[in-house]
Order: sequence, then C-alpha cells, then structure tokens
Amino acid sequence: MSPLAETMFWLASALIVPVWGLMWFLPDHHLTKRIVGDARISILPLLVPYVVLVIPVLPSLLLAFSSDMPSPQLVVDLFADEDMVALAWIHMLALDTLAGRFVWQRMLRTGRGRAVSFPTLFLCVMVAPLGVALGLALTWNTVEGEASSNQNGHGSSAS
Repeated sequence: MSPLAETMFWLASALIVPVWGLMWFLPDHHLTKRIVGDARISILPLLVPYVVLVIPVLPSLLLAFSSDMPSPQLVVDLFADEDMVALAWIHMLALDTLAGRFVWQRMLRTGRGRAVSFPTLFLCVMVAPLGVALGLALTWNTVEGEASSNQNGHGSSAS
C-alpha cells in the first residue's frame, strides 16, 4: 500500500471515532446533537481522505464500471490494488456513518435509551445493513406513525 493510501486509511479511521463515540455513549447530549446532527461536521472528515484517494483513480474507476457489467471478478480485480482497498474502506466508513447517523436520529426521535441504541449503532458500524434493519424495526411504528399523523394534519407543529 502506498504511504499516501495508508495515511488516508488511518486518518479516516481515527477521525470518525469521535462521531461514533458520541452516538454510542452520549446519544442525547447537546454536543452529540451539534456534531452528529450536522452532516457536514460528521461526514466531512471522511470526505477529505476519500477525495485525496479517489481523484487519481476516478477515470479508471468510471471506465471499469461503465464498460463492463459489475461482476464479482471486476471487484476482485479492483481490490487486487491495495490502494483501492484503502479507498473502499473509507467508502464503507462514510456510508456506515451515514447509516448510523440515520438510525441515531430515529432513536432520538423515539426516545430509545442507550441500552437499545448502543447495540443497534454498534451493528451499524460493523455490519451497516443489519444495524439499519434493526434500527428501522425498533423505531418503525413510532417514527412512521409520527410522519403519517403529521401528513394528515394531526401531528403537532412544534419541532
């Protein structure tokens, strides 16, 4: 792995730890709401290392994905390059964080405590689709019920 890719890998991994720590351990704290509640603050640290790594390979990535139907072999070939693995890692961190942020917001709206939100958000960072599925299941009736009553004009207007 190139020194730049390795640096970006560790930088992104380190910069995202505080965001996850806030969502896990202080989910309803004002600092968490300020930092995680603002997508620019919670995701921006990952965008810089991602952009640094993706810009040089963007033409080849676009060509690879637009000239052939994506296949398992295409992905294996792309990941043969260690720098591409670092790029994919940062890509996963960003999407896992967006997914976790979405679940965290739902947990806050439904008043789920740390005993429920922590394991769900932990799943989001480890296996995001499973964490999102659990987060949706745990908040579905309350959040979706809120949305439908607001659309029908029966919800409160307070935010």
